[in-house]
Amino acid sequence: MGILGTRFAKPFSCAVQDAAGLEVVMYSQRLSQVSRQVSSQVSSQVSPLVSGALAALILGCGGAGSSAPSPSSASGSKDPAMSTTAKQQVRALLTSIETGEPGPVAVINPNKYIQHNLAAADGLAGFGALLQQLPKGSARARPVRVFADGDFVFSHTDYDFFGPKVGFDIFRFEAGKIVEHWDNLQDKPAAANPSGRTMLDGPTEATELDRTEANKALVRAFVDDVLVNGRMAALPRYFDGDSYQQHNPQVADGLSGLGAALEAFARGGLTLKYDRIHHVLGEGNFVLVASEGTFGGRATSFYDLFRVADGKIAEHWDTIEAIPPRAQWKNANGKF
Repeated sequence: MGILGTRFAKPFSCAVQDAAGLEVVMYSQRLSQVSRQVSSQVSSQVSPLVSGALAALILGCGGAGSSAPSPSSASGSKDPAMSTTAKQQVRALLTSIETGEPGPVAVINPNKYIQHNLAAADGLAGFGALLQQLPKGSARARPVRVFADGDFVFSHTDYDFFGPKVGFDIFRFEAGKIVEHWDNLQDKPAAANPSGRTMLDGPTEATELDRTEANKALVRAFVDDVLVNGRMAALPRYFDGDSYQQHNPQVADGLSGLGAALEAFARGGLTLKYDRIHHVLGEGNFVLVASEGTFGGRATSFYDLFRVADGKIAEHWDTIEAIPPRAQWKNANGKF
């Protein structure tokens, strides 16, 4: 039995809205908007077609807003042994959602659990009520990547409830206990992307641990330059030519794959904006960015995980989730 006598049956990343089909349309509109801007702005090192695809398909389009410092970005100064323990605790907690093992839930502070999943109320009571929505034993939660940055642990998990999902979760620790949680979830397609990659495969262990802060700064600068502010001329400095591995389900590897996707998706015509960066968390060569924006006029959350190699962005995974209207929120904490 789990929290409040309920067997774990549902992951933290509870889908607030059904996102089926959102990814294809999202990338269509990204490409449509960026392709109109890029021809006069992109450096001659990358063709306008490919650069437009890069800006649009990797992670969004230019917006009029500017990023704000993340209130939850960590300094990476936590003791390594403590970080290892916290990662192990998060992995066990997520796994227990599937197995029903009661022990791992003890890592959650019973007196302070701030919930940013808008389908759940604050505290263990709200989490327990959320878990009761699924039949016993129906969920799967298998963490693929777990990283730590200061007081934060972030994970990338293969979920199954009401169908396969991929989710990112962020947990904040105080005094050895989890006191706050954020997440972002997307439906997982049955097929691999055009390059044969899935939303979860690829490297799982962090390297370049001594470059954590430099890699976070690089990724933050990319998101701010290109996705939030639309500075297309900055694109070439962030990538090593055509060497780029893509796990978005609709897009092939490399700048060439992005160029091909441009032609396939440019007819979408919807509006998408990255407006603000909320979290930038990293361990070694992996950096997660949680951003807020809009898609088709609806508030949207974007979680993007990057792998950095030799000072360049080399690989990308992502999820997107619609943010429901405030009247539907089960807590007052907001998505971020």
